[in-house]
Amino acid sequence: MGIFRVMLVLFGLLTGIVQAEEYKAVFDCSSDNADYIKSRMWLVGKTMDMIEKKGEKAVFAITLHGGCVSMVSKEYEMIVPDEEVPQIKKAQEYLRVLAEKRGVKVIVCAMSLASNAIEQKEVLPFVSISPNSFIDTIGYQNRGYALMTFK
Repeated sequence: MGIFRVMLVLFGLLTGIVQAEEYKAVFDCSSDNADYIKSRMWLVGKTMDMIEKKGEKAVFAITLHGGCVSMVSKEYEMIVPDEEVPQIKKAQEYLRVLAEKRGVKVIVCAMSLASNAIEQKEVLPFVSISPNSFIDTIGYQNRGYALMTFK
């Protein structure tokens, strides 16, 4: 009986290791509130930290449209009001780390770029440009990603 119990415990441990949880989420940002955007980009990173600390995997994407697109412009200082520049700068720093160091896919909507007078050549190199980010967001949901919105 003792060996059976030990084997059962070992099997449970091995199963837990093999079946580590994977958290998939797409964060959809349309907000034009610079403080809020900054805090949400920080929170995405913090959420990844908490998941990974448990030994599990975070697979995240961020889709940007509406007022949220200014943070992906190399020329954001020319676009946002002066009082919002520090927040957008920090949000962009968080976004860069998420994309380049943490593997988060960042997608911006081309229609929103155009409506905010941002040329595609001004978009940061780690950001993908989509003709319509709604389609990307729907696609992520169809593949089992949880939708988290920042409005």
